[in-house]
Amino acid sequence: MKNLNLISNFAEFKELKNIDKSTMIEVLEEVFRHALQKQYETDENFDIIINPDKGDLEIWRNRVVVADDEVENPTSEISLTEARKLDETYDVGEEVAERITLESFGRRAVLSLRQNLASRILDLEKANLFEKYKDKVGEIVTGEVYQVWKKEVLILDDEENELLLPKSEQIPSDFFRKGDTIKAIVSRVEMINNTPKIILSRTADEFLERLFEQEVPEIFDGLITIKRIARIPGERAKVAVESYDDRIDPVGACVGMKGSRIYSVVKELRNENIDVVNYTANTQLMIQRALNPAKISNIMLDSEKRTASVYLKPSEVSLAIGKGGLNIRLASMLTGYDIDVYREVEEEDVNLEEFADEIEPWIIEELKNVGCDTAKSVLEIDPAELASRTDLEDETIAEIRNILKAEFE
Repeated sequence: MKNLNLISNFAEFKELKNIDKSTMIEVLEEVFRHALQKQYETDENFDIIINPDKGDLEIWRNRVVVADDEVENPTSEISLTEARKLDETYDVGEEVAERITLESFGRRAVLSLRQNLASRILDLEKANLFEKYKDKVGEIVTGEVYQVWKKEVLILDDEENELLLPKSEQIPSDFFRKGDTIKAIVSRVEMINNTPKIILSRTADEFLERLFEQEVPEIFDGLITIKRIARIPGERAKVAVESYDDRIDPVGACVGMKGSRIYSVVKELRNENIDVVNYTANTQLMIQRALNPAKISNIMLDSEKRTASVYLKPSEVSLAIGKGGLNIRLASMLTGYDIDVYREVEEEDVNLEEFADEIEPWIIEELKNVGCDTAKSVLEIDPAELASRTDLEDETIAEIRNILKAEFE
């Protein structure tokens, strides 16, 4: 029969629309049966034979031969005279299979059938696309930039499906031109007005995690686990990793020889600075590692309020805070604690000569003779030892200590 361009491209539909043969046959049969019901008020005595490999479709109407004056239902019965026009050997009671051509439906019916078929295939394509990418949420996909708009970028995958990368999901330093190849993670898939909307992201923590899985075999194989990620896209990130094999250094494995592994991740993220640290369940130690490269002197934790007071030498404070406060922000994100940084107050020592108006000169001279020429040097020596090393009385030593202590209170 003449297909009128309806089904001559089964193979093309299968290849481009990702529709399997069985589903295509089911859709075609349903569409044609709907057309038969409109044309003949029933489709019960019709056989539809579809060969998607060749693009062939045949419709056969089955009717029972009855005497010329006994035809009550022309759809299911055929007169003996009409039957013998098809084949002279037919007789009453036999079944006649007659092939139906599309032309017999009429031009308007064929147009409606074509529109119905196109609509059903489009709906099927949308449903398949939705299911396909619904299963890919959290995975990295690669596509080609097709159009760049102010608020989003349109990307085509290898099957020319449309994917969207909103501006809010782009790294601030991202810049794309038409034809660029782009990597991103499938963030979410929505069905809006029966049309799937596939949203990608390059700012999600999972994107950084998937990139590490691609570059570090030990993570992909499960020997190393990424426990936590804190990230300010395009600026800096901190990744806490843990190894299940004592022989594997998780930080070294992630960084690679001379930074070879982490370089690919950094490059993909537009030179985002990435710190990899060893994970630990010890909160104090985790905070210390998270604030690297700053050296911490002391940490006071409040587990209920999830706050940490960190004390450092003045020279270390700027390192802990980082440029623009990035280091401390990321450390807080990584550990789950609000971190406050405090400078350690370093008390200055005072020369004994400064106490000449309170301590007699000969006593000062006696102390200097045993190597004590500053207030702190005197206070650091046990009173009994100081008495044994000098000719001073215990009461005198106690009085001197009180005078010196008052200087630092």
